[in-house]
Amino acid sequence: MSRVAADTQTGVLGSAWARIPHSPQVTTGIGSFTRARVERIIALAAGIGSLIIGAQAFFAALGSSDAEAGWYLILMVTVFGSLAVMLLACLIGRGVRISAGVFAVIYVLALAAWPAATTGITPTTVDEPWIWYLINLATLAAVLAFPFPLQIVWTALVPLLFGVVRMVQVHFDAVYWPTVALDVSFTLILGGVILTLGWLFRSVAVNVDETRAEAVASYAKAAATDAAEQERVAVAALMHDSVLAALIAAERASTPRERTLAATMAREALTRLANTEQDDHEGTDEPWDADTLANQVAAAAAEFGADVDMRREIDPATAPIPGRVARALVLAATQAVANAVQHAGGAGLAIVVAAADGQVRVEVRDAGEGFDLDAIPDDRLGIRASIIARVAAVGGRADLETGPHGTVVRLTWQVPAA
Repeated sequence: MSRVAADTQTGVLGSAWARIPHSPQVTTGIGSFTRARVERIIALAAGIGSLIIGAQAFFAALGSSDAEAGWYLILMVTVFGSLAVMLLACLIGRGVRISAGVFAVIYVLALAAWPAATTGITPTTVDEPWIWYLINLATLAAVLAFPFPLQIVWTALVPLLFGVVRMVQVHFDAVYWPTVALDVSFTLILGGVILTLGWLFRSVAVNVDETRAEAVASYAKAAATDAAEQERVAVAALMHDSVLAALIAAERASTPRERTLAATMAREALTRLANTEQDDHEGTDEPWDADTLANQVAAAAAEFGADVDMRREIDPATAPIPGRVARALVLAATQAVANAVQHAGGAGLAIVVAAADGQVRVEVRDAGEGFDLDAIPDDRLGIRASIIARVAAVGGRADLETGPHGTVVRLTWQVPAA
């Protein structure tokens, strides 16, 4: 890529990025911006609500007649202790899922142990015990901690479990049936509301995040497309200048050094002209290994939809290949494959990538009828520029062997001597 084109693209993308909101929250997780905030709001609301209801349940527990039971103190400390940890986690915003999950499980276990913990204690009224006040907090904890299917299970089964254990405690006395049925119905309805609100808020947050991410991606794609278009304009202008400069240098060359310089300028201009046919930019000069080169050649050949016999003869000890060299070999091999598919129908198409003793070789063979290189018009640059000049520009060599039995394009690059 030319410096002019690179500067153009950098300027366009820079201005595009400047118009995109990029606060720390956006840059760290553009796909979860709203979801994270909704989760925080839910946790805060859950913490405040649990604090109010938990305090009510705690004072009810202190004055309960069940306090005479042997397990009562242990049960109370376990339930309210785990609830306090969940409240603290919700308020500080850390460990919410773990603490909420622990409370949800402990509450169910405490509820299951309630009849045994209150054995021998006969309720004096039909009023609800203190553990009933925490049923919907268990549902809320499930919403904070568990996947949606498990939230549904908790919301439905915990109130029903309370109804069962409460009737077991009172030995299924008919006096308690209306009160317990009303308590179970109330907690089921309230739990369903909590579950629905949690699902609704999270679904809206996910949809907002997805829409936002798609908008940002679309904007970035449009900016990249605009930058690429401006780059093509810049490259076209640069090519005009490069070709004109090469022609002027060739016309004025009178010494061997001037002729060599003119030839170099012409070769560079042809290489750049050939590169404009490709969508891939020149990129960095980060080294490639030979296997990566072979993979890129195979991937490029596969895009033409022809059957290719791919063979590798790679010595693992081969030194890395400069990126510009590797890209030139890949692009030249791609052009050779395109010629084989276009003019030979892809018959007998085979590719060999070899690397050993500091030399890299890429061969593209076909079983077509061959052609006369000298008969190709000068304005056809498919071989001269896209293959020969491109490889020569990076210090390599391109050899063509063609005849009635097929064509072989051999691309060779030797590691320069130290």
